[in-house]
Amino acid sequence: MKKEEQVRSLFGISLSDRPIWQQFLICSSGFFFGYLVNGICEEYVYNRLKFSYGWYFTFVQGFVYLVLIYFQGFTVKQMVNPWKTYVKLSAVLMGSHGLTKGSLAFLNYPAQLMFKSTKVLPVMVMGAFIPGLRRKYPLHEYVSAILLVIGLILFTLADAQTSPNFSVIGVVMVLGALVMDSFLGNLQEAIFTLNPETTQMEMLFCSTVVGLPFLIPPMVMTGELFTAWNSCYQHPYVYAVLIFEAMATFIGQVSVLSLIALFGAATTAMAFAFILFFRIKNHR
Repeated sequence: MKKEEQVRSLFGISLSDRPIWQQFLICSSGFFFGYLVNGICEEYVYNRLKFSYGWYFTFVQGFVYLVLIYFQGFTVKQMVNPWKTYVKLSAVLMGSHGLTKGSLAFLNYPAQLMFKSTKVLPVMVMGAFIPGLRRKYPLHEYVSAILLVIGLILFTLADAQTSPNFSVIGVVMVLGALVMDSFLGNLQEAIFTLNPETTQMEMLFCSTVVGLPFLIPPMVMTGELFTAWNSCYQHPYVYAVLIFEAMATFIGQVSVLSLIALFGAATTAMAFAFILFFRIKNHR
């Protein structure tokens, strides 16, 4: 864990003047809430309603984020980093979200969770190659991460009522999302490290604004923009689910950024693994 040089808060709750365990508990609680609701909503939309529009849904989610950030009082004048800082970050962020959501059209929920449970390993490996970070971990931490991943995979297979359903397209998409995730957390940590004055709201605002245009080419090339628009127009209640999911995920995203700023990308990935454990346990 790195020392924090910036006064951090999470939705008005001061973090910097609290003990480390309280900081972790508050941030991980927001993380847990956001991604638990996210998992429930995703399964409902993709598996029950059969709406498989990952790029379009990520696009809608981005606009909900911008509205919520506006209500949090953040403005462009509060930025401390140039816009170019967020280009790479935005590309991998939107790619990760789009591929993760889109993979549910080809993989069932247990299969996706199996792949996502391995996230901590690529995050740890990629940390050694990110400029401004170059983080290395001792061998025993890699061994611990491997054992954690194996345990989650075995638990998924044992606990799921339905067997994981694999599709080549779905596997490629979720593996692509994992690669982007390995860059994402480390790039975010590097920005916080290089400029400790960076706030969570700036990180989320800039990566969303810069990232939204990256979603347009895949939506147009796949025809998803028009098919998703028509489907949601015929079933407008889907937007209510998406907005509710985005509001919950917003809490999770800001909590994740707080964890990364305070504890680093690898610790955050570990927290993500434990959240996956509860999502697997509650999947019926």
